[in-house]
Amino acid sequence: MKYLVALFFLLVSMGALAQSNDRPIVQFTGIVRNADSSKVTIPYVTITNLSANKVVNTSNYKGYFSFVAHERDTLRFSCVGYGQMLVVIPSNVANKSYTTEVALKAQIINLPTFHVFPWATTDEFKKDFLTIKLADDDLEIARKNISKATLMALYNTLPRNAQEIQSANAQAMHTSILNQHSLTPNPLLNPLAWGSLIKTISDADSKK
Repeated sequence: MKYLVALFFLLVSMGALAQSNDRPIVQFTGIVRNADSSKVTIPYVTITNLSANKVVNTSNYKGYFSFVAHERDTLRFSCVGYGQMLVVIPSNVANKSYTTEVALKAQIINLPTFHVFPWATTDEFKKDFLTIKLADDDLEIARKNISKATLMALYNTLPRNAQEIQSANAQAMHTSILNQHSLTPNPLLNPLAWGSLIKTISDADSKK
């Protein structure tokens, strides 16, 4: 029985081969372009001969192709991003050469929306959700910005602006004008200044 099946397939293959050999050989030549623009060619298109055991040929980087086929062969043109197209070589081709221009239409595929989450499992999501810290509203942010601690930190870290410097210079000049006819006290003879200096030194030593 096995031999009969093998013999049957052999006869079918030989018949198909004889049928293809009966068809004249044709030099199939052409170019593949975008159907939306005649000036845009499509490179590296896969051309499958469905009538000859799916023999595969490829167009070059300019979309040009040229290979040998038979009359009445069906060829499938396919490329990523474009729809497929079938071309049948007609019979009784003159000069044993057939030239054509194949236009492939761009194929747009809309994929479903995919959301990426930073949690590997639902347990991690529940843990982060329970420990989440909600952001402050505008009123709470304003209250923190005008608090005494925030203002003091800004006062100690931010440099003085031009208005503050001008005010300080004006105050110094006003004090100098008021005291220009009076004796300027010598801080070395001021016992209060000496007491403040000694206290500052003592506090620094105690901290060490």
